[in-house]
Amino acid sequence: MNFLHGLVGVTIAIFMAGSLFEMGLKLDVKKAGSALGDMRFTLIALLWSFAIGPALAVLLARVMPLAEPYELGLILLGLAPCAPFVPLLSGRAGADLNYVAAYLLLASIGTLIMLPIAIPVLAPQLSADALTIAKPLVLFIALPLAIGIIIRLINNSLAAKSHPIVKKLTAVDIAIMLGIVVLLYWRDFLGAVGSYAIAAQILYFCALAGAAYSLGFGLSHEKKSTLVLGLSTRNVGAAMAPLLSVEGLDERATVMCIMAVFITLAVGFGAASLLGRLNPASSAVHGNG
Repeated sequence: MNFLHGLVGVTIAIFMAGSLFEMGLKLDVKKAGSALGDMRFTLIALLWSFAIGPALAVLLARVMPLAEPYELGLILLGLAPCAPFVPLLSGRAGADLNYVAAYLLLASIGTLIMLPIAIPVLAPQLSADALTIAKPLVLFIALPLAIGIIIRLINNSLAAKSHPIVKKLTAVDIAIMLGIVVLLYWRDFLGAVGSYAIAAQILYFCALAGAAYSLGFGLSHEKKSTLVLGLSTRNVGAAMAPLLSVEGLDERATVMCIMAVFITLAVGFGAASLLGRLNPASSAVHGNG
């Protein structure tokens, strides 16, 4: 069992690094930079992602009858918006791909900055300083993302050829990781069923996304869809990175984050389908037909 616990840590590290490396290989920095020049979108995205989002996570963690490890997991998830698979949902939702690229970059950099600053304040039970928290973030998030972006900038052809390989290897690692996690933590998963942990995540993702769409004043459907997809999904690898820095934590915090892999996939695909129905362009096509 000790071997399996060690293997979980290795597969989680590969999952984080692989996901961000894959993101960097396909991220069009020029298009992302152009979209980031839209100050209304950028400011609204920052507000929802790193102010309202974390505040709502803390509020739900305090109000709902969650065990402390689940509270910690929810707060960490609240600080890590936007899953790497969001581009896959953009077409279904009617989101602007340029703005999706911009939000991916914004969320990754914002998470890297916010986690070390916010965790000592919002989750002091981690008992780790900002530098200790930042180390795995830099190693498993910033560095792989930067390497991927640099490869794309230097040799776009190499990035295009490398991306499917990295994607497949990461997918295999995710399958192995989830298999080991289920084997080790299936009792904890069952225990979470009646603990409000799953309900808290679903409520958090849906409430945040719904409010962002409704209150995305001045943003087109394409831009609001980008924001909703980013907010209703979580970068689970980034959320789990601080847990790798501290020993002796209750494993339910890790379980809370790993459950988010399944929940954020379900909510993300559901949000994309709903956004597709709300897409004015889609409605116009059906209306003309």
